[in-house]
Amino acid sequence: MIPPAFEYARPGSVEEAVRTLADAGEEAKVLAGGQSLLPLLRMRLAFPDLVVDVGRLPGLRGVREDGGTLVVGALTTHHDLIRDPLVRRHAGLLAAAAATVADPAVRHRGTLGGSLAHADPAGDLSAVLLALDGDLVAHGPAGRRTITARDFFVDYLQSALAPDELLTEIRIPKTGGWGFHYEKFQRSAQAWAVVGVAALVRRTDGHIAEARIGLSNMGPTPLRAPAAEQALSGAGDARAVARAAESAAEGTRPTQDLSASPEYRAHLARVLTRRAVLTAAGMG
Repeated sequence: MIPPAFEYARPGSVEEAVRTLADAGEEAKVLAGGQSLLPLLRMRLAFPDLVVDVGRLPGLRGVREDGGTLVVGALTTHHDLIRDPLVRRHAGLLAAAAATVADPAVRHRGTLGGSLAHADPAGDLSAVLLALDGDLVAHGPAGRRTITARDFFVDYLQSALAPDELLTEIRIPKTGGWGFHYEKFQRSAQAWAVVGVAALVRRTDGHIAEARIGLSNMGPTPLRAPAAEQALSGAGDARAVARAAESAAEGTRPTQDLSASPEYRAHLARVLTRRAVLTAAGMG
C-alpha cells in the first residue's frame, strides 16, 4: 500500500532533532532504520504529519565501555550487535537474540534504539533488555534523562519517551560469567515471536544462584518473570528447573490472536523458560 502524505525532515544533530520534534508535537514520528515504522506507514496504521529521519545522526552508532557498563548507541544495528566483540564478551544474550531477529536484510537496517522505542511486546530485544537490567538514555528540550528498562515500556506500542524526546543510547551492565540463552517460538523465520524467553543464569557450586527471565508477547509490554526467577534460586538439576519454570506465566496477561490463545502462550512460556534456563545453565 501507499503511505499517507507527510512532511520529511533530516536534522543534522541530536539537538536539531529534539527541536524539530518539539515543534511538531505529537504529530511527528522518528525514522531510524525504518524496519518498524515503514510497515506501519504502508499499512496506514500510522498517520504522522512529519517524519524525522535520524538515521544519519553522528555519534549514535557503536559500542563502548564505561567501567562495568556497555554503552550502545541507539542507531547501532542488529547486525552490529551480533558482530561487536564487546557485546559478545560482556552482553552475549543481546548478541544471541539479535541474531534471531527477522532476516539479514532487517538485521542490517534495523536498529536497537528503533526496536526498543517501538515498544512492541512481541519484539525480541525488549525482553532481552529487561533481563539485562538495562537503562535507556533520552535527550529532550530539558536535557538528558535516564529511564530504567522496567519503567520504559508503558503499554502496547507505548514507551516512556515524551513526543519531544529522542532515544540516544542504551546502557547495559556487563554480564560476563553469566550463562545466557534466548529461546522463542515463531510460525516462520521472519514472523514475530509467538512467545520469546530471554534467560540469564549465574551459577555457584553447581546450583543456580541467580536467574533473570525476560518474556516477550506475554502481555501488552515485555515482562520479567519474578516468580520463576525466585523459584530458580538454588536449582541444581533439570527437574528443579522444570518445576521452577512452571511459574513462568504467573502474573502475565497473554493476548488472544490468530497465532495463539492465552492458554497456549502460557504453556509456551513455561516450556521455553525451561529450555532457555537449562541451556543457559549448561544443564541441557
